[in-house]
Amino acid sequence: MAAVEFHFDYRSPYSYLAMTQTGDIDLTLHPFDVIDVMKRVGNTPTTITCKVKGAYASVDLGRWARRYGVPMSPNPKMREIDGRRLLRATLAIPDGPERRKAATALFSAMWGEPAPLGSPAEIAALLTSAGVAGAAALTDLMDGAALEALLDAADAAAADRGVFGSPTFFVGTEMFFGNDRLEFMRDAMGAAA
Repeated sequence: MAAVEFHFDYRSPYSYLAMTQTGDIDLTLHPFDVIDVMKRVGNTPTTITCKVKGAYASVDLGRWARRYGVPMSPNPKMREIDGRRLLRATLAIPDGPERRKAATALFSAMWGEPAPLGSPAEIAALLTSAGVAGAAALTDLMDGAALEALLDAADAAAADRGVFGSPTFFVGTEMFFGNDRLEFMRDAMGAAA
């Protein structure tokens, strides 16, 4: 099967749902700030700005979680969590198995089984408990200017590539947006193999 590029933001519950379905797929993980990218490309977070759509999304998320057989329990401290900090912490981890362990743990702490994510120490502790190598050293790095610049560059690269929301997957140059496009993505993986 072909490798897949996964562009995501932890603040996206649909990205959490998508991540739970990636199993044995060879992923390259690209964290990015969905709010920044939306501004760059002229998109609007309508599930936030439109109360009716937001209410629908709450019901829809429950449907998808039941379909996938995964927990859906949004972190009660969601509004206090610095989403960019989570993304910077992820960018500090080289892409590969360790970054995937980190992303899985952070998604779960945001949407599946809530865990404290309010400070760098709490994030590092979560990643350490998930078995991410070197996670303790991230405490002093994740709020640094170097990682902030790396995140800004990731946002620019995502926007330049045509990303307009989260989750977005690429198989080669073919883009798939949303957890409801995973079957199309798998078809493209098979065709590319």
